[in-house]
Formats: sequence, C-alpha cells, structure tokens
Amino acid sequence: PGGWKLLAEEKRLHLAKCSDIKVRLDRPIEGQIKTVTIKRARSGRWFVCFSCDAVPAKVYPETTSAVGIDLGLTTLVTTSDGEKLGDTRFLKRNLKRLRQAQRHVARQKRGSNRRRKSVRNLARLHEHIADQRRDMHHKVSTALVQRYGLIAHESITPAFMLANPHTARSASDAGWSQLLGFLQWKSAEAGRNLVAVDPYNTSQVCSTCGALVPKPLSQRTHICPCGTVLDRDHNAALNILKLAQ
Repeated sequence: PGGWKLLAEEKRLHLAKCSDIKVRLDRPIEGQIKTVTIKRARSGRWFVCFSCDAVPAKVYPETTSAVGIDLGLTTLVTTSDGEKLGDTRFLKRNLKRLRQAQRHVARQKRGSNRRRKSVRNLARLHEHIADQRRDMHHKVSTALVQRYGLIAHESITPAFMLANPHTARSASDAGWSQLLGFLQWKSAEAGRNLVAVDPYNTSQVCSTCGALVPKPLSQRTHICPCGTVLDRDHNAALNILKLAQ
C-alpha cells in the first residue's frame, strides 16, 4: 500500500519517510485495510486508525427476550431481571489525583516547560478516566445487545441529568448519554428493538400492583403495602419494561 505497511505480525507499522513504529492493536484487524490515519491526542499520545473494507458482518444470537434497564448513579444499569451491570465511579475514584495534578499546574509559571509537562500529565489523567468509562459502556452495551431482542430504557436528556446539583457530578461520571448512544448503534447493527419510555414515576409506582409509593432518592428499597419488596432500581426497570411492552 502507498506510504505504509504492517510488519512482524502486526506489531510494527512502517510509514514512508519514517522509521518503523511499534503499535499495539486493541483488536485483530478484519477485512482489507484501505486507509491509515495517524492522530495525536491532546495528552501527547499517538493513535493509528485503520479504515477497512469488506469487514465480515457480526453474527448475533437469535433471541426474543425483553429487558428493561434503569440507569443509576451507583450501578450503571439495573435490569428488570434484577441484575446489576457496570460501574459509575471512575471520576470519583480519581478525584484526589486530579486535584493534585490541577494544583501542580497552577503552581507552574505560564509558558514554562514545567507547566507544559504538568498540563500534559493532567490531560493524560482525564483521558485515562474517559477511557475507563468508554470501555465499561462498550462492555455493558454489548452484553445487553447480545442477550436481548427488546431493550427498554428511560428517555433521558443531558439537561435532565444535570438538573439536580446534588447528583450532577455523579450523573456526569456515569455518562448515560454515551451508553445510550452505544446501545443505539449496536442495536441497529444487531437488528434489536431499542425503546425509550417516559421515566416519570417509574421508581415511585409499584411494579406489582401499580400503586404510587412516594419515596425520597435516599431510600433505595421499594416497599409497597401489597407486600412487594424490591430494590428501587429493580422496581423501576420492571416498570420501564411494562411501558415499552
């Protein structure tokens, strides 16, 4: 190919007018490579993107199972089957390191090499957190698409996510919009049915008898006079599935 070539079992990349470069592929290359794009991130890391043609279509198992999912702040997804998937606290776990890195940047003289290095280290930490979140979203969305033919979720907008100042940072850390975006294109690729429903009162209504049982956000267990006792998010996921069906 013009200007580039993969060498040594796809572990080195040869570029024209440049020495061979070590590469680490995130997954095996499928199909025929048509173009190669080199990108540099703000943190200074370099990435190579291979655009391929004639990529074999993914084969998904046949399924008619349906599931409702409730998006949470402590667990990313709770399904109507009672299963909890994913983590949401990547930013929270790295807040101390972020604050230290930001203070280090603030102490450096503007325009100095030390400041540029500190800014680059801060950018790398932000990228690391974003990479962790993106990886989790890919794993959860792929698991749902492989197992269910109908996936029902809450219709949530970024404005809704950030409306409560007490939970805005946790909602941003969870990254619900990115997860739903992954679910949308993966469902289309697999031929699954993705349904968005109105989230109003899904956590307050009893999934068994339909009675309204008001409770604050801090109360994590749904207890109904009819005798139903469920995890709050599990109850909401059951209601979301009923609305979709």
